[in-house]
Amino acid sequence: QVQLVESGGGLVQAGGSLRLSCAASGRTFSTMGWFRQAPGKEREFVAVIGWSGTYYTDSVKGRFTISRDNARNTVNLQMTSLKPEDTGVYYCAADSGLIPKVTPKQYDYWGQGTQVTVSS
Repeated sequence: QVQLVESGGGLVQAGGSLRLSCAASGRTFSTMGWFRQAPGKEREFVAVIGWSGTYYTDSVKGRFTISRDNARNTVNLQMTSLKPEDTGVYYCAADSGLIPKVTPKQYDYWGQGTQVTVSS
């Protein structure tokens, strides 16, 4: 059975940092990404990493860094200079494709999410 488990969320003041991790089990994935969902809003793309590189949504460029440890089948999201608008539930997603994807419907597997709250 495929399972994705996120960790590392919490409460942080604006300007602070958090590091999220997602551990996958059951199989390996060529593409892994992060999405987030603020209260009352749709789930949106944050970052993705595949064999060919990384891609970020404009609002987090220069502040967030996605990385992966292939040996541990884990993807991480280092978040710095956090803003209140970064608040939301962060979800890990995985897919078998080789091309980075930015739409939630394009991913086959999801974690249950971890809450990130940034206070002003």
